[in-house]
Order: sequence, then C-alpha cells, then structure tokens
Amino acid sequence: MVLVEAKVVDSTHLELSKPIAARQGLTVFVSVVESGQKDAERQQWLAASAASLQAAYGESEPDYSASMVRENNPDYCT
Repeated sequence: MVLVEAKVVDSTHLELSKPIAARQGLTVFVSVVESGQKDAERQQWLAASAASLQAAYGESEPDYSASMVRENNPDYCT
C-alpha cells in the first residue's frame, strides 16, 4: 500500500503530490479524511499516547539501575 497526499482539482479529479507506479487504466482506491475528523482523531491519538507515556514514565515509576538487572538480554546492545 502506498500513501500519497493529493490536492482536489475538482469533484472528480485529484492531483497527486508525487508519481505512483501504476499503469494507465488501473483502478485505485482512495480514502478521504475530512479535515474536522482528521484533527479530532489526531487529538484523540495524542491524548491516548500521552496518557500511556505518563503511566509508563510517570513520577511513581522507579528508576532501574544496571545493577538491578538479573539476566542480560543478549539481543539488546547498549
């Protein structure tokens, strides 16, 4: 799937911000996000992300030092 921004030229034509690899006559599907929905949905995602980060890294979360690690993860490189 390719995500490309487009400008509405008129009610039946779009101008893509960059070319896509599609032959002439190919059918593509377009999903339109109305501007009000986009802003509201973005704010909801930002609020949910902030709440999750606060829970994970809040003041009540203790700091862990390297000496507290019981078993090193061999796949993790510092």
